[in-house]
Amino acid sequence: MDMHGLAERITRRCVTGLVVAAAMGLSACATLPAQSAAAGEQLVTITTPDGRADALLFTPAKAKAPAVILWGDLAGLRPTIAEMGRRLAAEGYVVLAPNAFYRSMTLDGTTASKLDFATRNKEWRGTATDERILSDAKAYLAYLDSLPRVNTHAKAGAVGYEIGSVHAFLTARAAPDRIAAVAAIQPLAIATARPNSPHLFVKDSKAAYYVAIGKNADAREPDDKADLARAFATAGLKGTVVVMPGNHGFALSDNPAYDSPSAERAWAATIALLRDRLR
Repeated sequence: MDMHGLAERITRRCVTGLVVAAAMGLSACATLPAQSAAAGEQLVTITTPDGRADALLFTPAKAKAPAVILWGDLAGLRPTIAEMGRRLAAEGYVVLAPNAFYRSMTLDGTTASKLDFATRNKEWRGTATDERILSDAKAYLAYLDSLPRVNTHAKAGAVGYEIGSVHAFLTARAAPDRIAAVAAIQPLAIATARPNSPHLFVKDSKAAYYVAIGKNADAREPDDKADLARAFATAGLKGTVVVMPGNHGFALSDNPAYDSPSAERAWAATIALLRDRLR
């Protein structure tokens, strides 16, 4: 069932967070499809210190699985991100795809926002500060770890696309003992001259990293890959940085720059990283 059909058949109910969430004062109010157990998909609302974040939750067929947070790009939570969540779940992970911009707009993943890029870049991105994403990441992990389907004995991972790559880096920083793998695909602003550049803080994490950069993005900022490699090496972390044949935007199918060979290459490397580290 696609998310359009799922949205038409939802049944709303609230569930109280389990022990981990309760200990942090968190709860979750879930919007559940009528056949959620079969579909493996749920629309959920997670209480954070700043409010209530909407998110998509995907579960695999097996009883218990490692957790992965999937951070989308600046276009927001939409069917393309939902499809990536399904693919990750099919690989054997419990996947939470949060609306990183819930402070600006409610997004349930059934449709793409029609807001122009300038508005999204200013209003959405402007409210998703580093401090807020760090706080959100902790709430999302607490929620995931409260779920019986999550194998809390295994490490967790974070996968991010474009600006979501910043959020994935921040997730590893927020929970260094929990996050063991970070994949940053067609990243934006993870290695900059600003004092809050994410690459400067990988030393605060314990994750292994995979970074896949678009060809034209590398041409614009050719020093980024060296800055990232240096940061990983200095921190004593495993880090792989590659430049793809496709241009920035290669990984998401609704992007005009989508490049299937590059997308599948990055996907295969991401899955290999998760399998290696989420044990």
